Amino acid sequence: MSLAAGHEEGVLPGPAASAPGWQAPSAVERGLYEAKARGDWPAYYDLVARADLYMMQSRAYTDASAGSTRFHPYWNPQTQSMCLAVYTGGMLPPPVADPVYNCYDLGWFAQVWNQDDPPYLVVNPGSPCEGVLPAGPQGRALWQRHSAPVERPGLARDVVHTLEVGGPRTGPVAFGLAVGAHINVRNGRYWNSMAYHGCGYRAEKHTLEHWWGVTTRTEWQETQEQLLRAGMVSGPWEFVLQLRRSMALDFAGPVDIDHWRRAAATVVRRRAEASAEPRLGADGVTPGSAVSAEELEGQVTGLKRLIGRIARYEARFRADGLLPEGGFVRSVEAWDYGRASGMARWGLAARLCSLQEAEAAVVRAGRLVQVNYRSWEDFSAAYVLGRCLHFDEEEFGEWYETVLATHRVLTSDPASPWRTLAWK
Repeated sequence: MSLAAGHEEGVLPGPAASAPGWQAPSAVERGLYEAKARGDWPAYYDLVARADLYMMQSRAYTDASAGSTRFHPYWNPQTQSMCLAVYTGGMLPPPVADPVYNCYDLGWFAQVWNQDDPPYLVVNPGSPCEGVLPAGPQGRALWQRHSAPVERPGLARDVVHTLEVGGPRTGPVAFGLAVGAHINVRNGRYWNSMAYHGCGYRAEKHTLEHWWGVTTRTEWQETQEQLLRAGMVSGPWEFVLQLRRSMALDFAGPVDIDHWRRAAATVVRRRAEASAEPRLGADGVTPGSAVSAEELEGQVTGLKRLIGRIARYEARFRADGLLPEGGFVRSVEAWDYGRASGMARWGLAARLCSLQEAEAAVVRAGRLVQVNYRSWEDFSAAYVLGRCLHFDEEEFGEWYETVLATHRVLTSDPASPWRTLAWK
């Protein structure tokens, strides 16, 4: 039997009827609908093979059974049989405490399916883009053939993916989500998904634990608040940048790097002298805390090196278009604000907070960025510098090259929120 007639095993469900008034949530569902409508099952299977497929799971079972998955079939009146339902990202409901959704792909289903499992896998059941995929031996072989060329299922990285239904595109929530766009565009996620499932419940929990050490609601709250207060940005970074900013205002122009270094050394030495002096307070005289000459000179040397490192990054930023000619970064708090927007969504996906809490954190991140920066480009350069100071070690390697590529997409793609959301 030809693919066009019935994708090799049966004729379910056939060409899609028109769906007046229905709008596909994203390009993924629109592609599935269009392929189904024209009866192009090879194209439909290709799209399914490239997509993240989310399957409902019990939260208690997932938490107790690391690495294990249960199928929860349902009765499908169309096929008159039990079927297994999976959903593409745009079709997921908002996260709730239970159940949760884990993420898989068609190749995985082809490998784990056995003869006792349901005879059909149904993609986006009940929707105009629904597809009923036969799961017999020939059907699973078809799944494997379409999955084999796919190196990385899911949305493409460094591409702006937008939810056209179910995600804000204007207003303060959208602005706060755009603050996290560096992370989401790089990772191939919908930039405006507030009701976020990410890589699925299990994977998002693992990511939070691996990268952040966050495993509980309290830890998420503390980390979220610390990021919103820019509490993870290194003190020395902000000290030297704020010093240069003050000098630029005082001198109404660019600050020479040697002048910057001398000023930093002077401030540190004066602070050390002041801290060594006894202090008179309500409880009497408090002895000062003297710093040894060796320790003081070590601090001065470290700051001078940091200034040189920042200056070299900024020179590269100007050469690569991250900064305008003569531009400089005034603060790297953007590094924390961007991650704060991400942390809100990660916490929601891992069920460590409610949708309302995540949304409030996202809005707050957006307001902080608007107060502290002048444009998306200004914010982005500050975010990139923070990332590079944290990870790159002045190698200008993957940590820099990937964030530069994402910056260029976000500042050039007409669909980017940085092009569609005005800076207010």
